[in-house]
Amino acid sequence: MSNRKPKTKATAGLVSQRQLRASEMIRHALVEVMRENEVRDPALVGVSVTVTEVRLSPDLKHATCFVEPLGAGIETSDTAGHIDEIVKALNAHAKFLRGALGRHIDMRFTPDLRFRHDESFAAAERLNRLLDDPRVRADVAPPVEDDDA
Repeated sequence: MSNRKPKTKATAGLVSQRQLRASEMIRHALVEVMRENEVRDPALVGVSVTVTEVRLSPDLKHATCFVEPLGAGIETSDTAGHIDEIVKALNAHAKFLRGALGRHIDMRFTPDLRFRHDESFAAAERLNRLLDDPRVRADVAPPVEDDDA
């Protein structure tokens, strides 16, 4: 009798270990590519972009790259209010970046790149503001016991 588990179809939403390893490898390589190669676009001049996450399709042929321009959450920053332009410029140069990425990674196929703004930083900031609200703190604080009873 075999000790192997029967093969089942992958459930939607689950990411395989292979996808996770490949996406992390692509993220690191993409950071190197963006550091080494200057993309000539007016929207990207003087802009430092952080690649926060890469998500791969199950066949590893399409990669969604989540990016955050450095200083995007600071109102006085040069990138404030220009996030959509920066992401649009990255998507316009995705084929160039894909070609450079192909020279940095050892995969059968270099995935197509699609860039999106990473909204998780804004969501975390909203959550922190909510938790700092005095009304929420009152709900979270332990009840005060009355010693007079």
